[in-house]
Amino acid sequence: MTNFTTTQSGAPLASDAHSLTTGPDGITALHDFALVEKLASFNRERVPERNPHAKGGGAFGEFEATEDMSAYTRAAVFQQGAKSEMLLRFSSVAGEQGSPDTWRDVRGYALRFYTTEGNYDIVGNNTPVFFIRDGIKFPDFIHSQKRLGGSALRDADMQWDFWTLSPESAHQVTYVMGDRGLSKSWRHLNGYGSHTYQWINSEGERFWVQYHFKSRQGVELMEAAEAEKLAGSDSDYYRRDLYEAIERGEFPTWDVFVQIMPYEDAKTYRFNPFDITKVWPHADYPLQKVGHYTLNRNPQNFFAEIEQAAFSPSNLVPGIGISPDKMLMARVFSYPDAQRNRIGTNYNELPVNRPHATEVTNYQHEGQMRFNYPDASARVYTPNSFGGPAADPARASEGRWESDGELVRAAQTLHSEDDDFGQAGTLYREVFTEESKARFLQTLAGQYGALTVPAIKDRFIWYWTSVDSGLGAKLIEAVKHGDIASADPVGVGE
Repeated sequence: MTNFTTTQSGAPLASDAHSLTTGPDGITALHDFALVEKLASFNRERVPERNPHAKGGGAFGEFEATEDMSAYTRAAVFQQGAKSEMLLRFSSVAGEQGSPDTWRDVRGYALRFYTTEGNYDIVGNNTPVFFIRDGIKFPDFIHSQKRLGGSALRDADMQWDFWTLSPESAHQVTYVMGDRGLSKSWRHLNGYGSHTYQWINSEGERFWVQYHFKSRQGVELMEAAEAEKLAGSDSDYYRRDLYEAIERGEFPTWDVFVQIMPYEDAKTYRFNPFDITKVWPHADYPLQKVGHYTLNRNPQNFFAEIEQAAFSPSNLVPGIGISPDKMLMARVFSYPDAQRNRIGTNYNELPVNRPHATEVTNYQHEGQMRFNYPDASARVYTPNSFGGPAADPARASEGRWESDGELVRAAQTLHSEDDDFGQAGTLYREVFTEESKARFLQTLAGQYGALTVPAIKDRFIWYWTSVDSGLGAKLIEAVKHGDIASADPVGVGE
């Protein structure tokens, strides 16, 4: 091979698709310089807006834990009766700051709970799955949804080239091309943590969990024609709707549920439970109610409280940990790194980012934007002989799992029913209504009509036929007879 990828210093790379882990399902290695360099470079491509999730809005509210979760987690935020201030930011994924709210896209759904044990962030979307399963591919995925370097225009061939060459995307793309891709408003969508997390109870027992946030306002779609009209007449429609609803006193509420998997079940479950492109069927692990939250306060200053809000899945609290999800492990590094680049070294000292219900006590000091500092006599090192804070592992209660394997670049272990298209097909056949299927076919036909490269057109048909053979046949028939509407006018992943 004469055309191979390299590091920024010119050394050949071993893989573009797999990060370095201890065995296929183990811990991501911090010394994977290719992964770290790729993510760190990606984090610095945009100044100062987010990359991605640039366009968004949000509000503050209160979460109340109404159910007894003590058997599963010791986290104070989820103990029955606990109330916590919280922040929720909605966003589009791929559009820039000025992009219309109503373009077809996944919606970012970032939650922060200001708990008595520190800030806890859940950074997810309005879908329970994602396009890829390894963080080393994330910059490539976003690049495929952005703009060509020369023309600075978006390109349908580019995004479908990536998707059809990455068949693990099929489940998420089915969501995006369906009714979930166009919501009536931010208030009318569900949210998901998407990843698998670990809960730990007071006895040290471990469980795997996935978060679901169900809108009491209902989940309602927006017709493509209306979305197109609003994109031109009111590009801030979602932002305006949320702000004005709260100002009117119509406070939106979501119920919080979790799916709970016993720790040992993960080893033999029919799907790899740490693969973010898959869901856990509710028949196997039903939803369990945790509580609810209500948004009841708009920001006093949008820039200070929403634009400077810096979420990260690394913001965990005792009783909650991460899992062997490769996307999640990469995000734990990538998100704080992106915020340090976007906002500054000490971004966590800003009012919206610092803990509101507890204090920060550590030995990190100085650097850009440092404006909180200890008493002049305080030592800034540990250990010391002057009564400074010390780490307490019992108080921390970190998540953990067994891992014993050679360092490899490999896909996650396939479980008995794992494949790329199966759950996407189930979503289409068993969840979509007949009306949803008709809209879905029309959207796909429009997307096909925007393609110009024959090989990508062929893979497009193969991709959707692999999701469902009946769908593929209908799509071929529509294309053959020229029954192709213009490509979804509001853009996909814009």
